[in-house]
Amino acid sequence: MKRDTGQNRAITRKWKPATQAVRGGTWRSEQGETSEALFLNSGYCYDDAETVAARFAGEQQGMTYSRLQNPTVQMLEERIALMEGAEACRVQATGMAAMTTALLSALKTGDHVVGAKAAFGSCRWLLDSLLPRFGIETTVIDGRDNDAWEKAIRPNTKIFFFETPANPTMDIVDMRHVCSLAKAHGILTVVDNAFATPVLQRPLEFGADVVAYSATKLMDGQGRVLAGAVCGTEQWINDVLLPFQRNTGPNLSPFNAWVVLKGLETLELRAHRQSENALKVGKFVETRVERILHPGLPSHPQHNLAMSQMSATGPIFAFIVEGGRKQAMGLLNALELIDISNNIGDSRSLLTHPATTTHHNMGPEGRAEAGIEEGMLRLNVGLEDPDDIIADLDQALTAVGL
Repeated sequence: MKRDTGQNRAITRKWKPATQAVRGGTWRSEQGETSEALFLNSGYCYDDAETVAARFAGEQQGMTYSRLQNPTVQMLEERIALMEGAEACRVQATGMAAMTTALLSALKTGDHVVGAKAAFGSCRWLLDSLLPRFGIETTVIDGRDNDAWEKAIRPNTKIFFFETPANPTMDIVDMRHVCSLAKAHGILTVVDNAFATPVLQRPLEFGADVVAYSATKLMDGQGRVLAGAVCGTEQWINDVLLPFQRNTGPNLSPFNAWVVLKGLETLELRAHRQSENALKVGKFVETRVERILHPGLPSHPQHNLAMSQMSATGPIFAFIVEGGRKQAMGLLNALELIDISNNIGDSRSLLTHPATTTHHNMGPEGRAEAGIEEGMLRLNVGLEDPDDIIADLDQALTAVGL
């Protein structure tokens, strides 16, 4: 394949993020296609036996097997790395495959992980259930409390793991402080940045070592495919993560990689427009409910910290209705425009009840510890006219007596 300027790091690193999102990592075949080619193949052929032997020995560059390399997948990896400001990236089949790979590739029996308690339900399952099965100790803390991170450190602590903003409580972690603390103690920092993407927040600039994504969310942005990604240094990706990934196989399909590549072309436009829409909708919701958790609003207790780390606060926020689960369910059932769905980052507005969906498996005690109330609803604000979203929420809130 012909590698055009979109694959030349010396050139692409000079480009602004919006340009990198459209052209970064692009390869072209001899056909000269404008859109990235879709390579739907599992294996490759070679001119001679010596070539294949040299490639498998690492003595010659080139494709060997699609569990290790695929041109379409590699274009996506190079583009995400550029946008993230990372040296390297590896993509995975789902966001949770990315989180699992990032953690298990770097841990062994006897190690210790400190994680923030406010997190996606499946991420909490990794901390609470999966890692302990392998003899890996975990401590869950309030990620907003800077002192709690230091107090949780043990001699065998290897990883700090958190997402910011957190799902669905919108807790913000002070990345400058936590990443600096981790570096001082030789601890790896793994940040789930799915709510923000590199368009709104770049954790590596605050000292993070590894950034993990559910690319299913804003990166695709249209509810089409599942995908995940992990970014870091070339040394860490190639020496730590890749041996785990190549031998366990949580790989992204070429078709899904191609779809996410198309999503990245409009990511900056969508992320900022949806952030603007969410701020307008949030200001309305704030006047009608018991409590709102929106880091873009001055009422959020960590508003200033959020604004110091993010260029905009994204399309997602949560709010609490005083009537608990019954009133929350009634509000969902009264919607006319907004869809009931547990996805986020979509171009369509979506509303869900975390206690019965994304965090159901944590149980009542686990949800209470993570700050997930029975009256909490999480809203993903899409690209519709924000006045239409507000009108739908207005009538649904009225229908349940709010």
